[in-house]
Amino acid sequence: MEQKIFDIGGLRVGGQPGELPTVLIGSIFHLGHRIVSDHTHGIFDVRKAELLVKTQEEMSEKTGNPHMVDIVGETPEALKRYIGFISEITEAPFLINGPNAIVRLEGAKYAGEVDLLDRAVYTSINYTVDEAEVRGIKDSGMKTAIVQAFNPREVSPQGMRSILEGAGAKEGLLKIAAEAGLEKILVLAPVLDIPSIATASEGIRMLKGIFGLPTGAAPLGVVGMWRRAGDFGLNTKRTCRGAVTAMVQTAGADFIIYGSMEKARSIFPACAMTDAIIAYGARGSGVKPLTRNHPLYKIF
Repeated sequence: MEQKIFDIGGLRVGGQPGELPTVLIGSIFHLGHRIVSDHTHGIFDVRKAELLVKTQEEMSEKTGNPHMVDIVGETPEALKRYIGFISEITEAPFLINGPNAIVRLEGAKYAGEVDLLDRAVYTSINYTVDEAEVRGIKDSGMKTAIVQAFNPREVSPQGMRSILEGAGAKEGLLKIAAEAGLEKILVLAPVLDIPSIATASEGIRMLKGIFGLPTGAAPLGVVGMWRRAGDFGLNTKRTCRGAVTAMVQTAGADFIIYGSMEKARSIFPACAMTDAIIAYGARGSGVKPLTRNHPLYKIF
């Protein structure tokens, strides 16, 4: 299957393993993020927020791994404030993320009103999508979205495939996304707990082979919930995050949502190292990096 490459606000994502570095997506303003003092109205520490974004930007420039900002808002008011702020301090693409369709659609509508749709990624379409959300996405003019491959009836890779392409009379999420006017789809393989990272990795490999779409995962949140990590030393979680990202990268992940942006300084070098090794190995199959701004050429 031909592997699609999408341009999102000047950032390229997708392709064959070894062609483009993994896009790394850090989250900000999420529930529990200490820089936010009021999640309802979107009140936050501007200085700390800008420092986080600039640090991620710096690590992206050093490693060659492109970056996006996962903007998480709990209310329409908060999400719009966050989008306005982020769009002013960085040229990076961003995810419009919220706890429900009402919040996300208001964010998408705002992005259209301020001419930011070329950089915006609707996050996300999932098994709960309904006609109102599809209509709202289409009306907003959004062209890019993450589609979650989580299937509550079957969490296996085959279940991921089924929910994306449909089964029986049930319409698949990829067709629904097309009906919403979306043209650039990023597929997210689900991670439910640490062992399921294996299932997500298998799913990434399989889904890329079937659909040819950029595919990734958000595998690090479950590491943070690892209760017995303390039994193995103070740096256990930090060390194991690198192992987890390497696993999904070697499965072909085109993007990783790595969680809170505070982790940028440790995540970017780990992923860059893996990308460089993957790219070097891919040369034996005739696959070469499509850009000189690649970890293979930047970190050694």
